[in-house]
Amino acid sequence: MLIHPHFDPVAIHLGSFGIHWYGLMYLTAFMAFLFLARWRIRQFPHSGWTDKHIDDMLFYGALGVVLGGRLGYVLFYQPSYFMAHPAEILAVWQGGMSFHGGFLGVLVAMLWFARKEGKPWLALMDFIAPLVPPGLAAGRMGNFINGELWGRATDVPWGMVFPQVDNIPRHPSQLYEFGLEGIVLFLILWIYSSKPRPVGAVSGLFLIGYGSFRFLLEYTREPDGYLGLLALGFSMGQWLSLPMVLVGIWMMRKSLKKTA
Repeated sequence: MLIHPHFDPVAIHLGSFGIHWYGLMYLTAFMAFLFLARWRIRQFPHSGWTDKHIDDMLFYGALGVVLGGRLGYVLFYQPSYFMAHPAEILAVWQGGMSFHGGFLGVLVAMLWFARKEGKPWLALMDFIAPLVPPGLAAGRMGNFINGELWGRATDVPWGMVFPQVDNIPRHPSQLYEFGLEGIVLFLILWIYSSKPRPVGAVSGLFLIGYGSFRFLLEYTREPDGYLGLLALGFSMGQWLSLPMVLVGIWMMRKSLKKTA
């Protein structure tokens, strides 16, 4: 049985000011995006993207992640609470971000950016998709460090006790998500996109990969206490991931059929 180490949520103390681990994980995600995007345009010099485009993508994408992630959490997970306490919607320092909300925020932000640059939106999303999983991995590591989003009770040998919750061994579901949604999904997308693919195929594969991994891993993750399990015994994360898988399958079939 493992014990979750109690990390100080503040990574660096500077007098009365502190830099939190979760903030560092966001920074790591954004830096990984910059590095990988610039590497990719060097590998594909005729892609039509430049370093200036990459910088702008990061700016628009960061806005989409933060605004969409917060609004998604408010609307998907605790709408009644925030309707009663609207002033707390902006209190992001108290926690509460949704991947699915951030994903929708990025879609909107990239649509705005694509129109501004006169570029095809779906081709832009194909370029971005392989660059996203390392950021997801960084976010899940932040969840683990903070000791949040812990797993369901288990008797597996690597079960981990989260003392801030109880003394029951639980799945370290944050690390599962780090591995599958972050590392494995990155390798799949990076390898698949290393050769020219029909427009929409890479984006479709991202939707299938993330949605499938997240759906399966939700079985190891403790449901949110204020929601519990919903219809058919699925969690909110599973219900939000199912449409991703279905849309991804449709996109891949449509894009591949055009080249058949």
